[in-house]
Amino acid sequence: MPRVIGIDIPDNKRLEISLTYIFGIGRHRALEIISKLGFDPGVRAHKLSQDDIAKINALLQSEYVVEGDLRRQVQNNIKRLISIHSYRGQRHRAGLPVRGQRTRTNSRTRKGRRKTVANKKK
Repeated sequence: MPRVIGIDIPDNKRLEISLTYIFGIGRHRALEIISKLGFDPGVRAHKLSQDDIAKINALLQSEYVVEGDLRRQVQNNIKRLISIHSYRGQRHRAGLPVRGQRTRTNSRTRKGRRKTVANKKK
């Protein structure tokens, strides 16, 4: 398995799909990276040479915010929202949906303790 910026990417998948295993890289950005470096998007990740992997590492570290830095940035944004007592911050603190979803039903897949719901009375 090739290691790109500390992440093992699957070697039996196409390069454009393998790069999406890195936090902060989706399909569009993966294709953008591949075209910048001049690689074939259909090539399998295990066929990359060490030089190719080094090029990918250098490009990701110089031009993109990915993995640890991006996770840290997202957590800092959430902490900022909580500290200024914004509505979104209050929702994050309570573990409720933040983006306007309904909570009467369908908000049971959120994090935290499971809340049992009583059955309908007959």
